[in-house]
Amino acid sequence: MTDAYIYDALRTPRGKGRKDGSLHEVTSLRLSALTLNALKDRNNLEGHAVEDVIWGNVTQVMEQGGCLARSAVLASDLDERIPGLAINRFCASGMEAVNLAANQVRGGAGQAYIAGGVEMMGRVAMGSDGAAIAVDPTLAMEKHFVPQGISADIIATEYGFSRDDADTLAVESQRRAKQAWDEGRFDKSVIEVRDQNGLKILDHDEYMRPQTDMQSLGALNPAFQAMGEVMPGFDKVALMKYPHLERINHIHHAGNSSGIVDGAAAVLIGNKEFGEEHGLKPRARIRATAKIGTDPTIMLTGPVPVTEKILADSGMDIKDIDLFEVNEAFAAVVLRFLQAFDVDDAKVNVNGGSIAMGHPLGATGAIIIGTLLDELERDDKEVGLATLCIASGMGAATIIERV
Repeated sequence: MTDAYIYDALRTPRGKGRKDGSLHEVTSLRLSALTLNALKDRNNLEGHAVEDVIWGNVTQVMEQGGCLARSAVLASDLDERIPGLAINRFCASGMEAVNLAANQVRGGAGQAYIAGGVEMMGRVAMGSDGAAIAVDPTLAMEKHFVPQGISADIIATEYGFSRDDADTLAVESQRRAKQAWDEGRFDKSVIEVRDQNGLKILDHDEYMRPQTDMQSLGALNPAFQAMGEVMPGFDKVALMKYPHLERINHIHHAGNSSGIVDGAAAVLIGNKEFGEEHGLKPRARIRATAKIGTDPTIMLTGPVPVTEKILADSGMDIKDIDLFEVNEAFAAVVLRFLQAFDVDDAKVNVNGGSIAMGHPLGATGAIIIGTLLDELERDDKEVGLATLCIASGMGAATIIERV
């Protein structure tokens, strides 16, 4: 099987996903095209240089509807002979785009791909596309559907994580993210977003709240308690499936959950011949990819079984991994990963995560792969694993190895 290499990875800054966010006036199409152009220009990709653009985006309606990937190619400076494929694996869409591209290269279906994703959560509201598991009562009742926030609180209850545990992780995420920005750790990968006149719109992750401490988080009310206990009473739905819990401990709030933001990311993946033809040096080899389905009610436990799967499939051990990126969808997701594998938290999300910088759904999987690669290079480490939990009960993972 042919090796698939990462030649480059970049992302936009993450803007606040609301009307006063810096990227609010930028469309999903324009941000995608800007990201593709940046990758093209940095790597001198002329002509039909890549086989396809595989682009993740979760809420595929309105400006993110249709095949946004193909629209983005046409709006960019890429050759129009390059097609586009829009995919949706919820929060792992950006990672699934990268994994799919890597496996296409490994299987010989083209020399190179651009993969990544976008989500403009301030312009296209999360959930506005509907979801059968949430809106079709026959499926929702059969599978004991609850919203993700309730699922995160179920994890906390099931595995014994307290509000202080979650808040401590959130404060540390903010501290690490600020340190990373202060030390320029993202300089290699973050591109500026400029308007049509060339004026800078955003050059940093603006969701961050570095002043966050335990006291400020302690003042926040649990975000999902009302929907769990009062209307429409999702706690009762959960307890029908998990009666041993007796009650759900609601520990998550806006400060220890991922932020709603806008952003995009892209990764250039190709085989050895592609690099030689274009004068590019590979930065890492994609060693393994994996995905898995999990319990759809507790929903967000996927990083544990998918990590077990990818390690088994690749003949590796958790001790073989130098650094980890575990998407901070909710604090309990990362706490469960740390608990399950007993890994040193100093190796996990070294530069903060989505609690501090935000989670642009369709882009995050590609973002954390790029962040992992940058940190492996900065800290002179060799092997890294990135993983995400996924809505409706799934997990995805990627292992990369520096070249």
